[in-house]
Parts: sequence; C-alpha cells; structure tokens
Amino acid sequence: MTDQSLSPSPVVVVTGANGLVGSRVCTALVDRGLRVRAVVRRAGAAPAGPGVEERVGEFHDPSFAASVVAGADAVVTTVHPMGSDRAAQHRIGVEGTPVIARAARDAGVARLVHVSTAAVYDRSPGAGDVDESATLVGDDGGDYPVTKRDTDAALARVDGLTRILVRPPAILGAGDSSVWNTLRPAAMRDDEEARRAAPDQSFPWVHVDDLVTLIADLAAGRVGVAEDPASGPVEGGCTAVNVAADPARLRDYYETVTGALGVEPVWQDTPAWTGRLLSERARKWGWSPKVDLDGALAEIAEGLHASR
Repeated sequence: MTDQSLSPSPVVVVTGANGLVGSRVCTALVDRGLRVRAVVRRAGAAPAGPGVEERVGEFHDPSFAASVVAGADAVVTTVHPMGSDRAAQHRIGVEGTPVIARAARDAGVARLVHVSTAAVYDRSPGAGDVDESATLVGDDGGDYPVTKRDTDAALARVDGLTRILVRPPAILGAGDSSVWNTLRPAAMRDDEEARRAAPDQSFPWVHVDDLVTLIADLAAGRVGVAEDPASGPVEGGCTAVNVAADPARLRDYYETVTGALGVEPVWQDTPAWTGRLLSERARKWGWSPKVDLDGALAEIAEGLHASR
C-alpha cells in the first residue's frame, strides 16, 4: 500500500512571479502545501524560500512553456504588459498567454487560472451594475481593456482544460509596483491633471491579499469544478469570475491620497459610471473579502505618510 504522506505535493506554475500579485500567489500556494514553479524573466527575481523553484524564461516561448508546465497540476498566469504600447500588449497578452495555456493542456494540466481585469466590461455612464454576463468594452475602449478582453477570448478558445478568468477591479495593496498605492499617488503628487476625477464615479476595488486568496484556492483545487458556474468553475470550460470588495466612490480614494500628500483633488462634473461590480459568483464559490474599505484606505495613507 502506498503511503499517501510520501506523495509529492501538487505543483503550480506561476507566471509573473515577481509581480505584486504573482509574488503573493507563490507565497499563498506554498502556505497551502503546494510546490511552485515561479516563472520570471530575470534570475533572482522570484520569491525565495522552501517550496519555490525559480524558472527563468519567456512563458510565451513554446519550448520554454512546454518544459515549465511538464508534470504540473495547475497554471496561474498574471502577466500583461500594462503601460506598454498596444502592439506589445497584444503580442504578450493576446498571442502569448494562449501559448502556455496550450502547453498546459497538452501536458495534461487540469486547471489554468488567468488574472484578467474588470476593465474588460463596458462601464460607460449609464451602464448599470456589472456581472459576468455584462457587455464587454468595445474596440474603442483603450489599449489595456481591449487587449485584456481579447486575451480572455483567446483563452476561451483553448479547449481541453478548465480555465478560470479572475476579473478584479482596482487592486489595492502595498508594493513598489502597486498602481493604486504607489504609482498613481506619485502621479497625483506631481501633476494636477492626475488629481482630476468625477467624485461620484464608482470605484470598485479589491485588496491584493483577498484577490490572492481566491486565486490560490482556485489553483489548489479548493474550489471544486461544477456543471453550473454559480457553483464553481465549469469543468473543461472557461468561466469568468468577478472579485470585488465593498462599494466605493472615486471620492473615497482621491481624498485619501490627496489628504496624505497635502494637495487638493480637482473635482469634475462629468458623466460617470455609478453602477456596481457584482461578485456574487465568487461569494457562492466560498470567497469573501477580509479587508474592508477603511482598512485598505488607511494602508494607502500610512504608506504615503511614511514615504514623505
């Protein structure tokens, strides 16, 4: 009889393992007893520690992708070159992400978790509340939303494994590469234009730690497959899931940042989306956020005060 205690732990491949989300996913997976192959482009960039094996290469290179997913149980993809030109975003996201997805399928990997974005939805003024069946952004929606939308569509065409598209809104959480805790506040400090906002516009958000909890649970198989997406990811299908915390307005975020920086927001009376990003599906899968709005905003303010 085989001693199950001697069986090797499941293996999860994580792309973008040095990023705000990817690095935390690696840690969360190890905490759940899994082994991680952390994919990075530079040697020494992956999180260090027991249970994490760094793999250096381009995940969209077919040979490298095939080698890194061999024998793995799940793959988590977190990479999209946000801020690059549209051609680069298309090449890495739309064309590149399906490369590792096909390699995972061909290697017999059961599950792929892709970090998408709620920016794929049409959130123009009057659009109303947004769930996973909502209208997607049009071709004029901007480089990042459109290429993320098209990456999701490309993954939907990769049959043969269970694919889960996790769609977070603004990701709050400390880190040098954090858009909302670090990079955008720096722009607001230096440029009055970056302080302009419609105060009542919806500001859907999630804390990175809560986001990572769902991603890690999905990759670890703690959320079981189902025939109905209301109960879990559809086995062998491609299922989207929104992940958002308490409702908020741009006023909440902008007043926190400008107050910590000692500058004034510039309010604009312009039409804006005032709906909600609905995440009932994630909650039915067993997820619930632990970080509330006050806690997330306080973390931002503390970080900005400390950096002044």
